[in-house]
Amino acid sequence: MILKLTHNALIALGMVTILAGCQQAPQQKPEATDSANPVAQESFIPYEKYTLDNGLTVILHKDDSDPLVHVDVTYHVGSAREDVGKSGFAHFFEHMMFQGSEHVADEQHFKVITEAGGNLNGSTNTDRTNYYQTVPANQLEKVLWLESDRMGFLLPAVTQEKFENQRETVKNERSQRVDNQPYGLRFEKTGEALYPEGHPYSWSTIGYVEDLDRVSVADLKAFFKRWYGPNNAVLTIGGDIDVAQTKQWIQKYFGSIPAGPEVSEPEPQQVTLDKTRFVTLEDNVHLPLLQITFPTVYARHPDEAPLDVLSDILGGGKTSLFYKNLVKSGVAVQAGVSHPCRELACEFQLIALANPAVSGSLADLDRAITDTLKEFEERGVMPDDLVRTKASIEASTVFGLQSVAGKASLLASNETFEGQPDLVAEDLRRYRAVTAEDVMRVYRKYIKGQSAVVLSVVPEGQTELAAAPQNFTFPGRDIPESIALADGVSAPVINEDIDRSSMPEAGPVPVVKVPEYWETTIAPGITALGITSDETPTVTLSISLEGGMLLDPAGKEGTAFLTALMMNESTKRYSNEAMANELAKLGSSVSFSAAGRYTQIYVSSLTKNIDATLALLDEKLFSPAFLAEDFSRLKERVIQGMQQQQKTPSVLAKRARDLVLFGENNRVSYPDEGTLTSLQNITLDDVKAFYQKYYSPAKASIVTVSDLSQDSITRSLSFLSDWQGEDYEIKGYAAFPDYDQQNLFLVDKPGAVQSVVYVVKRSLKYDATGEYFRARLMNFPLGGAFNSRINLNLREDKGYTYGASSSFLGGKTLGWFEVSTDLTAANTAEGIEEIFNEINHYREDGMTEQELTFMRNAFTLSDALDYETPGSKARFLRQLQSFNLPDDYRTTQVEILRNIDTQTLQSLAKKHLTTDTMQVIVVGDKETVMPQLNALGIPVTSMSVVEP
Repeated sequence: MILKLTHNALIALGMVTILAGCQQAPQQKPEATDSANPVAQESFIPYEKYTLDNGLTVILHKDDSDPLVHVDVTYHVGSAREDVGKSGFAHFFEHMMFQGSEHVADEQHFKVITEAGGNLNGSTNTDRTNYYQTVPANQLEKVLWLESDRMGFLLPAVTQEKFENQRETVKNERSQRVDNQPYGLRFEKTGEALYPEGHPYSWSTIGYVEDLDRVSVADLKAFFKRWYGPNNAVLTIGGDIDVAQTKQWIQKYFGSIPAGPEVSEPEPQQVTLDKTRFVTLEDNVHLPLLQITFPTVYARHPDEAPLDVLSDILGGGKTSLFYKNLVKSGVAVQAGVSHPCRELACEFQLIALANPAVSGSLADLDRAITDTLKEFEERGVMPDDLVRTKASIEASTVFGLQSVAGKASLLASNETFEGQPDLVAEDLRRYRAVTAEDVMRVYRKYIKGQSAVVLSVVPEGQTELAAAPQNFTFPGRDIPESIALADGVSAPVINEDIDRSSMPEAGPVPVVKVPEYWETTIAPGITALGITSDETPTVTLSISLEGGMLLDPAGKEGTAFLTALMMNESTKRYSNEAMANELAKLGSSVSFSAAGRYTQIYVSSLTKNIDATLALLDEKLFSPAFLAEDFSRLKERVIQGMQQQQKTPSVLAKRARDLVLFGENNRVSYPDEGTLTSLQNITLDDVKAFYQKYYSPAKASIVTVSDLSQDSITRSLSFLSDWQGEDYEIKGYAAFPDYDQQNLFLVDKPGAVQSVVYVVKRSLKYDATGEYFRARLMNFPLGGAFNSRINLNLREDKGYTYGASSSFLGGKTLGWFEVSTDLTAANTAEGIEEIFNEINHYREDGMTEQELTFMRNAFTLSDALDYETPGSKARFLRQLQSFNLPDDYRTTQVEILRNIDTQTLQSLAKKHLTTDTMQVIVVGDKETVMPQLNALGIPVTSMSVVEP
């Protein structure tokens, strides 16, 4: 499971811009004891576990390194517990559990946690649902009151109105994440073809719309009563806790909740296929996609670990055979292999996006994959394959334990599925024990010559590109007749002597210290900021080169982006694969990227391997090979990716937004990777020239967080002393467009079931303590939180969207105000009207005193969460560095928060929220939305951001 996290991350990084998905696979490991005493010292994550009389399992993990706590309540119920014809219930209840309970008002859970300076969310998959929040340590009792109230007292607050509202919200979520996205139906169709009808994995977690329409509020209540009792839950608390006091609170708030019906552990339900099933899905895509899915085992089966290692060898990044044979050869734009495992069954997935410039035929791609598998069989498992595996296990384990939330979530998941919270040592053992013989054995058993589901996703009307003609007919859904339930599902009777009507008071506000940091100059004059923290033996380091895409030559937009990509390729002494292999054996990463104003170099390493890792950075930074074949492949991949992005509504909306804000004559109006036209103009010589001129120490800066001292880091970075380069100029901007009225820019997306909407206006650039900071405070109740006016109106009151927000976005030299949302197509104009109504009302009347208190608390109390992990510490340092902020700027912000009043904030609203010059961008089905938009009385201009 640990390796799987690393491997999935590699796949996700490669495909994130094209394939959208949300999946988690928590790591796992064994526990020393199940007694009420802390586990033995050899436990990887120290914890205490006990069980209340009602069956609630409690896990406590004390970590006082930061003044915060993470609370996770995991219920062993996901979509696999649903009945045929009633799909989506578990996910539906994830939404309902935030809609208030008997003693907690509608939407109060979000408000309480946000105002406490915390963050919260929930997630559902096939096998479990969890609800989690991270808050300052003094807010723990309040969180336990909230979580216990929705566990024991939810049903009295479930109303038909809330049910209908959240049903629309779930439909909007499905529309946004599945139906309106390229490849969005990929997982659903694979599940339907791979698993027999009625198998718990044969339907997706979000469910079918017809099922959501079919059920009643009584059905939903019955589902809750069946599965959400304390005996089917794990309460995990990690962080800066007083263990004795925490136990008292747990007993006080959870102890009286009666157990629900008995819950048995589900048995694995592996599947086999009698023949390969070919399925073709026509979709609004540019890049044909091939996914081959073999059924394998189930989570923690003895063969799971060898199959994970096999997937990494075949398709885990640049060291893999898929990279060599499919990506580097140019047959595929992207390709990878993964082995996602779940409680009942696992799947071995081979996936590739065809490169139309070479061949859009998925049959050709299928043959290339078959040849690759044959090559693996002949080649076998090489020694470095297993070395990389063991290194990645160690590194991912250490990095995965940098946050209290990560450790608590891991403990909760392991306990839910295995009854053993700390399985870290066991997972390390089982992956390290994998041999080359094990890998070859599982390949022959589960992959070689076995039947699979072969899914071809092809552009609409081009079924001839499929790997083979479809030979599988999806069975019609056989929905059993269900007995209509009377709306009288009774809530459990709870006898207790506490007053739940009063929310507990928070304890004393924890003292949060801004991390102490050091500053030095690394020869040849590079400013470096660092924090020494001994919480984990890791190094997080970044080098920033200012300029980024702003340095692109005119007509060759995308040069900075392509140059950074080339810096990740071959060097003079290492091939691409050899470099990736050396880094993987260390469990390290070195990556270059260019986005916005900066080119960034990121380094991640275990402390013990930092010098070896930096030696590889030395090679990558100063000895790039700039091979023509690498350039041609990367350029083609970027072009094909951009053509695919033109099928994605959210991408089109952002393109239109930037053009409306900044006009056609500014570099910031176009994506980091440039345009299809500009990319064609860029040559390898342009990349070499960009590197020579702009990969210079003149505008470089360094940030690092590690357990090493300043002197140690400085010595390790001494190789930079030979870095040479001249200073350079970052040019200003051309004139921006001016608007003297509202305009609506419509980008036609035929068939879109939702409209992506932006309302925008140029505004303030970033400052930490000036008007921009105060404008952000002003915006918070309007659209900066879940409980903001815009979101509650469009999502909770009207049911037009899955979510809506507003924000002031400011950089070093530019800024703007925006409202963004995805609206149901039929309610596009109504949603836009409501956005303007909320802004105008807020501008005229200002925020209330209650909203001021809410905002003030949310901003000031959140400090406890701001510096926990090396990543958050590094962000703090980069903020200081990028904007040249004084050491005490956070203290100044707190003073502003304490003293600012509603009159000051309303004056800012009147100044910056003038709607008469706000511009509206809509990406939607013109035929559906145009009649609505014409009725708004705003001039409509058709706009195209799709390049031929």
